[in-house]
Amino acid sequence: MKLYEIIIKPVTGFGTPMKGDTLFGHFCWQAAYDDTLLNGGFAHWLELYASRPFAVFSSAIPRIVDGQTTLYALKRPELPFNWFFPKPCQDKAEKIDKHKNLKKAKWLVLQNRLDLDINTVQLWTDKHLKAKCLELLTEESRRQLLRQENVDFEVKFSQPHNSINRLTQTTGTGMFAPYMKTSSHYLPETKLAVFVLADEEATDLDRISLAMKRIGAWGFGRDASTGLGRFELAECDEISLPEVSGANACYLLGPCVPDVGSFHKAWFNPFVRFGRHGDYLAASRNPFKNPVIMADDGAVFQPSDPKGITLPYMGRAVTGTSKVQPGAVCQGYAPLIPFRLEATHERDIPLFD
Repeated sequence: MKLYEIIIKPVTGFGTPMKGDTLFGHFCWQAAYDDTLLNGGFAHWLELYASRPFAVFSSAIPRIVDGQTTLYALKRPELPFNWFFPKPCQDKAEKIDKHKNLKKAKWLVLQNRLDLDINTVQLWTDKHLKAKCLELLTEESRRQLLRQENVDFEVKFSQPHNSINRLTQTTGTGMFAPYMKTSSHYLPETKLAVFVLADEEATDLDRISLAMKRIGAWGFGRDASTGLGRFELAECDEISLPEVSGANACYLLGPCVPDVGSFHKAWFNPFVRFGRHGDYLAASRNPFKNPVIMADDGAVFQPSDPKGITLPYMGRAVTGTSKVQPGAVCQGYAPLIPFRLEATHERDIPLFD
């Protein structure tokens, strides 16, 4: 498989987080309507997906260019805190203080490549990520932010909604009760990177970029019809696959459903995907899919295969999620970054606040 980096520029807010399995679903709808996106057609590759995935999408990752350095801000690995400061703390207050600082540092920062070394990696807080982004903004964007009260890298905005009862011409109770919806908005000039593993016999960078461009034009996720989920494409390139030599663990770049027996140790937060259909099936008699329990972004797995990590992704296809579309498939795969995980480390990882 080949690895592509698709860089997107958010234009509006997002009602749905840009996770890998949801991006895969949007790409599938594009391929279903345009058979030129996949050699042999979408139906052919969907049949093979359980054993040979034609595309595996990562979640969107903040990407910062500082001079000649490209920074990727990933979620902090879901490892126990003592993996990050293995030296025993004799003082209880010192141990508590270290735990507090590490909880705030939720971003793992990689430079230029998807190479992870647990001994040299840096962890950033939200405050440090925001400061770095503000530092690189143009003067025009800074002036726009002067009028904003709440400035952060990603801001949650709650929008009130309601339906009007045409008999009473007012809101009311039940289906006419006012309600709130939350959307996420990024700082101006923000860029996000989506990493896509693609089978070269199925598709290529140009066609994946075309599909992503269409998704950005029509809108991604919830409330796309009202203007949310719009983005534009920046540069898109093929990049080298991460080095697997000497690796005994993997960090996942998206939600994953690991196959039974594929790992012997795991650290992750469970994530429940309450999926729903898109396109015309969104208006069907049952637009909702069966829930799927996944390991969320930032999960760490140690494979049970004695040969170690042999594939650039982990997981399996998830079927049986839909009652109105029996052939529906959920992306249970996730791209991975292989790395060396050892019981002890020589030094603590520096924290930036």
